[in-house]
Amino acid sequence: MTGELSPIDKAKFVAAKRAAQFVEDGMRVGLGTGSTAAWLVRCLGEMVRDDGLRIKGVPTSTRTAQLAREVGIEVISLDEAKWLDLTIDGADEFDGELNLIKGGGGALLQEKIVATASDQMVVIADIGKEVETLGAFPLPVEVIPFGWQTTQALVEETLVSMDVLGRNSTLRMNGEIPFVTDEGNYILDLHLKRIGNARQMALVMNQMPGVVENGLFIDICDAVVIGYGDGRVEVRDINEGTVDRDKMEFVETDNLFSDLSD
Repeated sequence: MTGELSPIDKAKFVAAKRAAQFVEDGMRVGLGTGSTAAWLVRCLGEMVRDDGLRIKGVPTSTRTAQLAREVGIEVISLDEAKWLDLTIDGADEFDGELNLIKGGGGALLQEKIVATASDQMVVIADIGKEVETLGAFPLPVEVIPFGWQTTQALVEETLVSMDVLGRNSTLRMNGEIPFVTDEGNYILDLHLKRIGNARQMALVMNQMPGVVENGLFIDICDAVVIGYGDGRVEVRDINEGTVDRDKMEFVETDNLFSDLSD
């Protein structure tokens, strides 16, 4: 039940519930990956089931696709959709200009492709994800497995000339073996602590041979829905320059989310 959720999960839930209001009948919607995005998928599934909402969902990972199908959302590929009305996804960090770090769940490549193929991108997050300057969360960089150690050395060498506080990188692991993305690639997590020029960092990283994509989402997000543990939500629209505040009510008997795990 929602009444049994921790404050952080309540914040994720109310952000997702509020963001679901952006979705209209007939839309083609990009569905993000991660714990907060999973709440959104469940909320949309409830709207499909109870309200007759008709949407086509384009998932950004195999696990999101599986969850979407489980809750009754019609799943199609991006090639089938061609273009999306809206993408809703989570973020590991966001700043005052709604620039993001994403990729903590390992789906940054598909997430960025889907987000940029949308008329609008809305991010859902708890208030703990807001930062003054990006970089406290390790920056994911997706690399091809061939020569990954050489790519890693090149990345670390390049960081010497960048405006960052840390220059170490680690290969993301899945137990005893490297974590592998849906595209069969590896992820290097860059422990930068602070990124002084995120736009420059994003451009430089993607120019390196062996790098597929990085987790900096610059000028992609249009609005962020921020959830609080007491049910408050805040919607910041970077294009309109508006900030709307609301409070979402919890339904204590609703067990739709009781089996959701991350």
